[in-house]
Amino acid sequence: MFTTRYAKHFKVRSYNLLPLCSQYITGLMHSKKRNMERMVECIPDADWQVMQNFLTYSPWDYKAVNKQLAQETDKALGAGKNKCLLIDESSFAKKGKSSVGVARQWNGRLGKVENSQVGVYATLAKDDRYSIIDTRLYLPREWTGDKKRMKKAKIPAENQTYKTKLELALEMVESAIEKGIEFNWVGADGFYGNDSKFIRAIDRLGQNLMIDIHSDRHIYTERPMFVIPEKKPGRGRKPRKAKPHIQSIRVDKLIGSCEEELWKNVNIRKGTKGSIVAKAIKKTIWLWDNQKESAMKLTLIASKRNGKTKYSVTNINAGIERLAYIQNQRYWVERSFQDAKSEIGMDEYQVRNWLSWHHHMTLVMMSMLFMLEVKNIGKNEFPLLSTADIRILLAYFLPKRDITEKEVLLQMKIRHKQRKRDIEYTKNYKT
Repeated sequence: MFTTRYAKHFKVRSYNLLPLCSQYITGLMHSKKRNMERMVECIPDADWQVMQNFLTYSPWDYKAVNKQLAQETDKALGAGKNKCLLIDESSFAKKGKSSVGVARQWNGRLGKVENSQVGVYATLAKDDRYSIIDTRLYLPREWTGDKKRMKKAKIPAENQTYKTKLELALEMVESAIEKGIEFNWVGADGFYGNDSKFIRAIDRLGQNLMIDIHSDRHIYTERPMFVIPEKKPGRGRKPRKAKPHIQSIRVDKLIGSCEEELWKNVNIRKGTKGSIVAKAIKKTIWLWDNQKESAMKLTLIASKRNGKTKYSVTNINAGIERLAYIQNQRYWVERSFQDAKSEIGMDEYQVRNWLSWHHHMTLVMMSMLFMLEVKNIGKNEFPLLSTADIRILLAYFLPKRDITEKEVLLQMKIRHKQRKRDIEYTKNYKT
């Protein structure tokens, strides 16, 4: 069984928790709905309360498990020039105020501010293979400023300091390096590219980067010199802070002014129907973060397809076709979220405290690694094998729980009890 490789992490004191680990992962990959009640209904010999205790209270070390699964994912993907570490966040809509980290914040999946939890994730990818290898739960300031609330959610003392999503992302890049994970560049979307400090930090780590930037980001087309402006006539203090000697320009204005013949047709990714083609252009630019008296020299790569233009900055020295290909590999982090949510239940958890959230996410990542390894095994015979295909196969081949008429009625009563509890909780929360 896949989980036996992790046996040492699930031997806690005199207890062997590995069978519960196997049951939970089986439920994630087997059940149509991946909340605890539905999972237990389909897993042989499973007990709801025991499973809930395993997830919520058992002290198995999710960090140790995470390290092993990250290294095994690295091995499963193998070496290659297209291997990358992709950073992104994902949001989970939640009711109430008790779930750890929940607050009214931007939910990208819903496209609006909503009561949600937000996790920052790292996906390791190569070509059309990918798997999530790390995560950090974002705690808004209203949480880190409330000791009583953090204590109730059992947040460890070392995690009670406020950290931005960019700081959490950088932590995961540093963690991947420390674990010996191999990747050829770090990719992230415009939220992370909006902060030059994040870009500088990745560069200082000696890593290649391909970070998206927003269309309204201001850049410089030549290296700016920093001079202290002369004092203007009239009242006011004499300027002391050095400023660039030239004006910046919006990135979309710069690229929009480029002549059409300068754009080149490039292959940006392999699709199921062949190569996906876009037009691309690159420029040497400088980024300045309004803090340091120095600007960072980078390459701007812009690609356009289906009427949309994508902008990114990189420190990679390569031709335009290669850069456009690298730029568009961030697609795979979105695919990893799609698989994790649609096929493995990443977003269907019912947990409230710090430990249970991280336990669930770790077990989801273990499930994703299993799916990746199955794809590798079947790549010659079934080159188009998907995560959804594997789940369908597992639903057929995995043992199913024998359910009597009595148990069917009992399960229905349990579901009704849970619904009633949710209704009461929502009613109390609104009042």
